[in-house]
Amino acid sequence: MGTVNIGIFASGEGSNAEILINYFKFHPKISVKAIFTNNPKAGVIDRAKRLGTPIFIFNQIDMVFNGPVHQSLSNFGIDFIVLAGYLKLIPDWMIHCYKNRILNLHPALLPKFGGKGMYGANVHKAVIESGEQESGITIHLVDYEYDKGEIIFQEKCPVLPEDTPETLAAKIHRLEHRYYPMIIEKYIASLKK
Repeated sequence: MGTVNIGIFASGEGSNAEILINYFKFHPKISVKAIFTNNPKAGVIDRAKRLGTPIFIFNQIDMVFNGPVHQSLSNFGIDFIVLAGYLKLIPDWMIHCYKNRILNLHPALLPKFGGKGMYGANVHKAVIESGEQESGITIHLVDYEYDKGEIIFQEKCPVLPEDTPETLAAKIHRLEHRYYPMIIEKYIASLKK
């Protein structure tokens, strides 16, 4: 197998997408080919433009089998999909076509605090309100349900009594930026054996 081409799906600001683009910029075996977003106002669009990465903006109707997103994945030669703050359920056809080749980053320790609506500040608020003493990140394969796929990696951080959703989010972001690129790289290498 030659270079593995990544497509990043994002719905928000895109800080993880930017980290991934920069991490793989000069990688000999892995290349970020395009950013896909379902949010025409997403901050990730400006980041992609600034970094010279192609951006494909779509709506949910475009996600049907053989629709614009499917065609675009094919045109960009995407081998592997990375979700970086993408908030919609991935359609069945995509999970089938990219079996074991879609990774997601969740800002909590699954299986707790997962599922529909559990993203961003919602997660951090729920973690703090539940009295958990630790939180962290979970990197997992994507399957047909929100946050249920096989867990590939977890890293923890303490939740302190004085933490707010904002301070906890900052800790989680540090973990995401540090580990997500590295774990993607390791996982792709393991697939090629």
